[in-house]
Amino acid sequence: MIRTCLFDMGNVLVFFSHERMCRQIGALCGWNRDECRRQLMDSGLQWNYERGLLTCAQMRDALSELSGRSISLAALDRATADIFIENTSMLPVLARLKANGQRLVLLSNTSVSHVRYVEKHFDVLNEFDDRILSCEVGAIKPEARIYEAALEAIHCDPGECFYTDDIAAYIEKGREYGLDAEIFTQTAVLKEHLHDRQITGF
Repeated sequence: MIRTCLFDMGNVLVFFSHERMCRQIGALCGWNRDECRRQLMDSGLQWNYERGLLTCAQMRDALSELSGRSISLAALDRATADIFIENTSMLPVLARLKANGQRLVLLSNTSVSHVRYVEKHFDVLNEFDDRILSCEVGAIKPEARIYEAALEAIHCDPGECFYTDDIAAYIEKGREYGLDAEIFTQTAVLKEHLHDRQITGF
């Protein structure tokens, strides 16, 4: 029996584009998209931001130093976070699960600015009972600490928790912890996974 559903956020509940983020931050820093990706992501700077090891101001300062440009926090926040589109097909799925009495928990590699943007512009997080966010836990998937935090938040045995994520490596790690996990490809396929587990309404 599935008591809790554990959801990734990016490309499950909301679609996002790292490409757009790199273009927008690159425009602030005077970098092309590829140079921005190298400075931001290949260097690990973005992942440390998502681990919560850097505040928004520290991220701004790091990019200002690397680029030699003065960057405002407001401009960086827009460039960083205006990259999401809500997956509206997931709204009735979450509402049905909630009506059934399933506990809903978010498990996301994300930054403060990303969560703040999604909360402000969309409704998709409203049904969740708890959130395990990399920027609060200090670890990103597939690191152990974030999964251990998720196991504490689900309030059931791992085998009673259904977990979905769009990254195969994260699903495999979830299975190592005993979670009933399936990769997310599209909402229709997710409904099939929920139906297969005899969850009411699917």
